[in-house]
Amino acid sequence: MTDRRLFYDRRASFRVRESQRYYHQLLKRHFGFLVPTGVRVLETGCGLGDLLAAVRPASGVGVDFSETIINLARQRHPELEFHVADVLEFSNDEKFDYILSSDLVNDLSDVQAFLTHLHHFAHPRSRLVINFFNNLWRPVLAVAEAIGAKALTPPQNWLSTEDMKNLLHLAGWEVIKADPRILWPVRTPLLERLLNRWFAPLLRPFCLTVFLVARTRPQPARDAQYRCTVVIPARSEAGNVEAAVQRTPEMGTGTEIIFIEGGSTDNTWEEIQRVKAKYPHCDIKIMKQQGKGKGGAVQEGFAAATGDVLFILDADLTMPPEQLPKFYEVLRSGTAEFVNGVRLVYPMEDQAMRFLNMVANKFFGLAFSWLLGQSVKDTLCGTKVLFRADYDAIARNRSYFGDFDPFGDFDLLFGAAKLNLRIVDLPIRYQARTYGETNIQRWRHGCLLLRMVIFAARRLTFVP
Repeated sequence: MTDRRLFYDRRASFRVRESQRYYHQLLKRHFGFLVPTGVRVLETGCGLGDLLAAVRPASGVGVDFSETIINLARQRHPELEFHVADVLEFSNDEKFDYILSSDLVNDLSDVQAFLTHLHHFAHPRSRLVINFFNNLWRPVLAVAEAIGAKALTPPQNWLSTEDMKNLLHLAGWEVIKADPRILWPVRTPLLERLLNRWFAPLLRPFCLTVFLVARTRPQPARDAQYRCTVVIPARSEAGNVEAAVQRTPEMGTGTEIIFIEGGSTDNTWEEIQRVKAKYPHCDIKIMKQQGKGKGGAVQEGFAAATGDVLFILDADLTMPPEQLPKFYEVLRSGTAEFVNGVRLVYPMEDQAMRFLNMVANKFFGLAFSWLLGQSVKDTLCGTKVLFRADYDAIARNRSYFGDFDPFGDFDLLFGAAKLNLRIVDLPIRYQARTYGETNIQRWRHGCLLLRMVIFAARRLTFVP
């Protein structure tokens, strides 16, 4: 360790010049995409602190074992806090929202011990974001180092993505997503943008560096209970309103039901009023939608909710309300931070879903799983569940995507993926509707879904 520290101390005078290389600019750009601004951030192996500054933390702490380099970092970024310490020996009472480690695991003597030690700085909702070199680039980087196009380094670890996932698992972390990036690390007008933005997501096995986002492995929450709000958008669903109240179970410390009626052609609004009066012992709110579309109804319903856990339940009751406690338990236990219902696992009742709809749902599930970096088998299942605090964070970040989603499903899925929430699919038994007709228009809404794929690709995958 002393030899490595001495090596980096001696090279400190070269670090400022080397930090200007285009590869480091690309790293700062992508860490800035993965890490929300205004959170508490710890960077291990921080070097000059440029990457830590680039993510614009509310409070930022950097750690590096080279005193010479840390002195340079303090001069460059006086607004940040820096410590001289070996990352395996560093101690701090503060807990951080994000822990960053860029190109560090290639240089450590014991990666598992390092990843285990990071738990000292993590709370249950912390995220670890690391990147490391792809093995395929080993000969290329050796040549680059020999000709002075890459900084000199001592002998390195060469870890595959599977190696790192296994080490994270052994150290008590759960990988949320893997995101290989950078096909062309040299500043070359037009070419680098073409390769890094448009080709890299299509050629992930060949990218130079692999980003992994992980969270602390959840511990079973034995006693935690939460108040729940079930939002039911209802348009022309008069025949299902009373059954929705009768069949929605009490969960956690209490269940609030919010009906939001929007543009019905039957007596849905009158039925909602009647049912509220008939069941005074139930916590029922009723609203008339001000905007348009199911997405607008969900947003208005969530804005009026008082629960800690927010549910969406389609008023057609094709997702049986009796299954809602399963969603609650997945979220309550910490197994997931966003629970997405899946209709495509268990056998369905006859007429529950037409064949072409089934094919389209499977296609879009594959497409969105690739785009979001997490498995989402059924994007349009109407039941989605998340904590109110996470929904508030999605709403605050909504300007990144804009008001684009008439369904409501993608506003939540895209927002959850952008915030690195752990998304888990929960299979349900999908039933045929017993009243009314579907509001889904196969071809028009299919075209909208294709537009969503393109939109998600530009905002989440093919990013600048």
